[in-house]
Amino acid sequence: MQKDLHGQVALVTGASKGVGKGIALQLARHGANVVVNYNSDLPGAQATADEINGMGVTAVVVQGNVGVFSQVEAMFEKVKVDFGRLDILVNNAGVQTWKALLELTEEEWDHVLDTNLKGCFLCTQQAARMMKEAGGGRIINIGSGCNKLAFPRLVNYTASKGGIEQLTKVAAVELGKYGIRVNCVAPGAVEIERTKEEAGDYAGTWAGVTPLGRVGTPMDVGRAVVFFAGELSDFVTGQTLYVDGGLFAKPHWPYEY
Repeated sequence: MQKDLHGQVALVTGASKGVGKGIALQLARHGANVVVNYNSDLPGAQATADEINGMGVTAVVVQGNVGVFSQVEAMFEKVKVDFGRLDILVNNAGVQTWKALLELTEEEWDHVLDTNLKGCFLCTQQAARMMKEAGGGRIINIGSGCNKLAFPRLVNYTASKGGIEQLTKVAAVELGKYGIRVNCVAPGAVEIERTKEEAGDYAGTWAGVTPLGRVGTPMDVGRAVVFFAGELSDFVTGQTLYVDGGLFAKPHWPYEY
C-alpha cells in the first residue's frame, strides 16, 4: 500500500457502493483515513468502512442526505469531532432519472438537482470553511461525460453535472487564496450496480464505442481522484479530467480510420 496520503482525512460522499466506494478504497490504499458517507445504504457503507479498516487506516461511517443543509452540517460536525481536520473532500453522491425532457416531473428535477448540484455546493462550502482555517485542502467533484455532451433522457442529470463543472471553476478561483484546490473528475462509461441496469450487456455495449476497448471501473476513477488529492497536482486547480478511455474525445466520423 502506498502512503503518500498518510495521516490525511478524506470525506467521500455516496461511498456505500459503486464509484464512491472505489474512490474511498483507493484513497485508503494511499494511506488516507476515510469518512464514508451514505444516505440510505448503511450495510453498504459499513462494508466499505470494514474493508478500509482492514488496510490499517481508519474509516468511520456517517449518514447524511447531502441535499439537506442540517444533515450536511451535522456530518461535518462529526468529522470535526472524530478527526479534528479535513484534508480532502470528494463530492461523489449522485442520483439520476432516466426520462425524456417532456415527461420529467418537477419533483424528479428537484431530487436530482438537490442531490447532485446543491449537495456539491453545501459540502464544498462546509469543507472549505474547515480547510480555510487549516491553511488548505483539496476538493474533488465527480462530474460525467455529460459535462461535455448532452445525454438524451438524462436532462436533469446532465444539467446537474454541467453545473458541477462550473461550480468547480468558480470555487477554484475563490478558494485558491486559501490554499484550497478544486478539480473535477469526469468518468465515462463505468460499470457499477446502477449502470448495469441500463443495458443487458453494459460492458459490451460501451466497450465497442470506447477507443481503449473497455469500460471503466471504480478504481480507474479512484486513481484520478488520488492524483488530484496528492502533491503531484499541487499547481492544478479548476480543471476537469475525463476518465473515459477516449470515449468523449471520439467524433461521429463518417470515414474509416
